Amino acid sequence: MSGKTTQKKSWYKGLKKEFNKIIWPGRTELAKQTVAVVSVSVVLGVIIALIDFMIQYGVDILVNLG
Repeated sequence: MSGKTTQKKSWYKGLKKEFNKIIWPGRTELAKQTVAVVSVSVVLGVIIALIDFMIQYGVDILVNLG
């Protein structure tokens, strides 16, 4: 049983060591990144909506021709 306990402690130590290597962004950097992600998401959403509209319009034209 003690082997498993030692293994768990070693795993937690390694996890803590890796967690301490994380560099957390500051408030301003986080705000800038959030604005960038939201902006890109909105732009891509609009592009996808326009493409969807054009495809739907083209399909409607093709269906009404026949």
